[in-house]
Amino acid sequence: MDGTIPDKSYFRIGEVSKILQVEPYVLRYWESEFKSTIRPMRTKSDQRLYKRKDVEALMTIKRLLYDEEFTIKGAKRHLAKMKDGMKDGVDLPDSNTGKLLVEIKEGLLQIKNLVSRR
Repeated sequence: MDGTIPDKSYFRIGEVSKILQVEPYVLRYWESEFKSTIRPMRTKSDQRLYKRKDVEALMTIKRLLYDEEFTIKGAKRHLAKMKDGMKDGVDLPDSNTGKLLVEIKEGLLQIKNLVSRR
């Protein structure tokens, strides 16, 4: 999938895995590390059901870890700051802004590589 969240309320771990393009074990690990952020419900058969806000949080975690190269500890601190900022009424950049910044960074790195080759 292209990273967009389908219009539904609950998602099974396999669906979230496809949306984020990570293996299910990665999601289970992130769930254990980010307990205060990710809290999937459990069905009677003990399957995880992620709410839309859980999937959005997982997308943020993936961006922090993979794109912005945070450590787990750093990502936890960043998420805590984001939560505090939301409580204080501070406007934080949305996910589109983050994506745009990543694209700009990649473009600048490409330019840097082209210039350094000369």
